[in-house]
Amino acid sequence: MPRPRTHDPDLVLDAAEDLAVASGPAAVTIRAVAAATGVSNGALYHTFSSRAELVARTWIRAAHRFLTLQAEMVADAADPVDAVLAAAQAPAEFAARHPASTQLFFRVRRTDLLGDDLPETVHAEVAATQTTLIELMKTLSRRLWGRADAAAVDTVTLCLVDLPTAILLDRDRLTNPIARQQLRAAVHAVLDLGPAPHRTP
Repeated sequence: MPRPRTHDPDLVLDAAEDLAVASGPAAVTIRAVAAATGVSNGALYHTFSSRAELVARTWIRAAHRFLTLQAEMVADAADPVDAVLAAAQAPAEFAARHPASTQLFFRVRRTDLLGDDLPETVHAEVAATQTTLIELMKTLSRRLWGRADAAAVDTVTLCLVDLPTAILLDRDRLTNPIARQQLRAAVHAVLDLGPAPHRTP
């Protein structure tokens, strides 16, 4: 029988992630994760108050991994346009580094993973991931055009969310080099047009 390794929470989250990606969120149960890791049911419940929290924290880890990588790629960019291009291509780089986390974060619907029966602290962590992405888009918008109104942020959202989803994710082309070139071209085109004129109240 495998020796329990409660000191390594990533072992547990890896198992939950693999189960969710291979067989769907319903496959992630305390019993299944215990069987996959050798960690006892009791130890799992001690660390994660419920199955729902275990699943949520698995998603949160994937989200943090992606957002951290995206922020690093933006920080390494030479100028604001390169920063948007880097952020847009983060899903492809993420897939190369964390394939299972990519499948969980981008392929499994968040509503299938995250229920209402979560501790408030976990709900807050989930909400914080969305806030992080929004703040990145506002920052990039200000760097590009000196503004972060709705029209400007919507243009950056198109580059960071809509285009990568349509070109890379929905068509399963994360590893396709031509698709990445097409994404760059599409992002350049959107940035060349820029946002709608700012409306003065």
